[in-house]
Amino acid sequence: MAPAARSGVVFAIFGPTGVGKTAVAIGLADRLRGRGGEPIAVSADALQVYRGIETLTGAATREEQERLEHRLISCVAVSEEFSVGRFAELAHEEIDSALARESTPIVVGGTGLYLRAALTDLELRPPPPPKLRARIAGEMEQLGPALMHRRLADLDPQAAETVDPADSSRIVRRLELIEMGEDPDPPGEELWTPTVRRPTVLAGLIMERDQLYEAIDRRVEHMVAAGAEAEVRAAEAAGASVTASKALGYRELLAGDVDGMKARTRQYAKRQLTWMRKLAGLTPIDVTGRSPADVAAEIAGLEPVSSR
Repeated sequence: MAPAARSGVVFAIFGPTGVGKTAVAIGLADRLRGRGGEPIAVSADALQVYRGIETLTGAATREEQERLEHRLISCVAVSEEFSVGRFAELAHEEIDSALARESTPIVVGGTGLYLRAALTDLELRPPPPPKLRARIAGEMEQLGPALMHRRLADLDPQAAETVDPADSSRIVRRLELIEMGEDPDPPGEELWTPTVRRPTVLAGLIMERDQLYEAIDRRVEHMVAAGAEAEVRAAEAAGASVTASKALGYRELLAGDVDGMKARTRQYAKRQLTWMRKLAGLTPIDVTGRSPADVAAEIAGLEPVSSR
């Protein structure tokens, strides 16, 4: 029996921004539909949870959602803080309830930690006090990742060695943990664990680098043309939270810097591809020059990674 026909299997599609994850998820849903329930997509994206910045975050459009229902997008006010711990609870509920009614969940996203939160059991440390997070995030905005990484290296050289000097989010988190008296990089802590909660087909979409960067530039131009800058200004006026304002392009569009948004997005895609190589059990799939339906057919035939 083909994996697509098995009950109790989760499909997960990871990949860099601009690679075409949503289109592939819709193609996969078309293949799975009628084989054990209606598929649903569960977004594993740290920013698509926010209402009001859907264009900026590349959330599934109304037309795409008519072809495949998406959960955990546009479900949080832009002024609210949101955590990976809260996301994990919601994602587990969506996945487990879908499997219980014999539907097939398709987890789709490019935020590595949120993908892990959806598919595995995280051991999370306490969140920082809001004032501490706001202060360190403000310092990051003012000083930039290079200087903040240098500060991290001064405080904890070992922790700094495990963080990309351009990865603002992880630098901020480690500085938060240090000020909270927590070990920022405890032994055994990993970005990924091969132990998943449910049998999972884990596919990682990749694309020839030049074509990916071209796709990212076109995507940014489309976002701007579709009103992403107006979204950002409205979100800022509504008191966007620290976490919401971390969206790719948020600060750049506030400053009217479209080229800066393109550059930052390309840098983020590079980090996503680096992270993908660390995922045990992932099958990389090159989508260069292929249709979403063709890629979906390959994913549907993959064997799942066993659960714990």
